[in-house]
Amino acid sequence: MKAHLFGAASSPGCANFGLRRAADDDGEDEFGEEAAEFIRKDFHLDDGVKSVPSVRDAVTLIKASKGICAKAGLKLPKIISTSRDVMEEYPVEERATCIKDVDLKASVLPIERALGMTWCVENDIFQFRIKIQDRPLTRRGFLSTVGSIYDRNGYLGPVTLKGKQILQQNVSR
Repeated sequence: MKAHLFGAASSPGCANFGLRRAADDDGEDEFGEEAAEFIRKDFHLDDGVKSVPSVRDAVTLIKASKGICAKAGLKLPKIISTSRDVMEEYPVEERATCIKDVDLKASVLPIERALGMTWCVENDIFQFRIKIQDRPLTRRGFLSTVGSIYDRNGYLGPVTLKGKQILQQNVSR
């Protein structure tokens, strides 16, 4: 199979399998262990998130990761970084859509989505926007609200945990 149509329940698993397979199939030997580990461990669906100590390290990691993916017939099309120096290393067509028209020398870096969250690139912080919908003031409505908060990495764990504790207290009474 040369292509996978997205939208099926299996799509995220297929995407992750494809990336990991690219890293395993000679990617590590040719492009280095760090790039292969980045692809294996720091990619979540189509977002690769990693912090490195220097601009040079970031550029090297991205180029090696792109090499691994290119060898497997994959493309990393939306590169974005909090470092303007890293962004200047790549042509506009390889940058994320939200940053293609941004003047890197003068403009404020935009807000982007990463890992299902809002990422303020300029300040390098994640932001959460939670829309509380009108739900009945019942146990089911409360559980639905608590369960609707998507937080893949558990940053909001203390908040959602409190809601789950309230639910547990009401059950034990």
